[in-house]
Amino acid sequence: MAPFYDEKRVFPRVKFGTPLRFQLRGSPDSNTTISDDLSIGGVGFISDRFLASDAPVMLEFSLLSRALKPIGRVAWSSPFSHSNRYRVGVEFTEFDPVEKRFLQDYLSSQEKSA
Repeated sequence: MAPFYDEKRVFPRVKFGTPLRFQLRGSPDSNTTISDDLSIGGVGFISDRFLASDAPVMLEFSLLSRALKPIGRVAWSSPFSHSNRYRVGVEFTEFDPVEKRFLQDYLSSQEKSA
């Protein structure tokens, strides 16, 4: 994984390029993409479709061979110029406490190794 990098956000993010599955809550369709960055508060990724702000999203991604399945809400969605793709930021709203602690420990280890 890439090292920690500095941003002016509530939670620092790490570069995190791993397969990510997402599904709008209530929709039968799921989509697969690659995550871009990750924090204890949310995840960023690229989508081939527009996702409206505040839309509830079910997520699934692997971290060190462990599947994490938080639920979030779309915080923002921004189009790439000259493309049909969108950069999306999702804020975690529901997270199993054990999974969240696992993520916290992982992120702490990344910060220390940076």
